[in-house]
Formats: sequence, structure tokens, C-alpha cells
Amino acid sequence: MQLGFVSAILGDLKLEEVLAFAADEGFPCVEIMCWPPGKAERRYAGVTHLDVTNFNDDTAAHVRDLVRIHGVKISGLGYYPNPLDGDAAHGRFVIEHLKKVIRAAPQVGVNVVNTFIGRDHTKCLAA
Repeated sequence: MQLGFVSAILGDLKLEEVLAFAADEGFPCVEIMCWPPGKAERRYAGVTHLDVTNFNDDTAAHVRDLVRIHGVKISGLGYYPNPLDGDAAHGRFVIEHLKKVIRAAPQVGVNVVNTFIGRDHTKCLAA
């Protein structure tokens, strides 16, 4: 078992700085946040350490180099929005961005994407 942390706790740092911190503190892995760039809606939401909106081979190679340089693995890519939001347009945006996160994962050598399945607060959970 490896102990890591979610990069959102270091939201003011760049990806390279997050990986350097993890290495300096002896963490073997980090979950990297991949929210769309912009202002955070709430604490830890909206942190972008890996921008997948215009992801390409050069970006992927740069991330793989940072991982190699710092010796810290990426345990997963994280994006925790609510795809079942009552606003259908927002839900579609969330799903499309999640697809970008999923496509970026193998390019940086990661086979895990962490997210929130979602909830529509207007629907009853009782059977």
C-alpha cells in the first residue's frame, strides 16, 4: 500500500511544485486534479494541476518527464463534479470534460480516474 494525497490541497502550486513537495515529504504518489481551468466553485473544487482541455502529446510527455524527475507516481487523475446537476447544459459540460480526463489518463501512464457519480437532488432516493 502507498500513501499519497490529493493535489487539490496544494491548489496554489503548479504540478511540478506539487510533485517536488511530494518527493521532499516522502510521498510515493499523488492524485492529480484535472478540473477545467477557472475559478473554484468551492474549496478544493476547481483545482487544475493537469489541464486536459487542450491536451496533446507534448503535454503528456512533459507530465511523464516530471513524474520521472521527481520519482513520484500519479495514482490517479481526479475530477469530482456533479454530472447529474439539475442544469442539463452544465451536466453535458461536466460529462464532456470527464471524457477528456479519461482520454488523458493513459497518455500520462495512469489507469485510474476518480470522480463523483453524481446526484440529482430533485429526485427521490426512496424506492
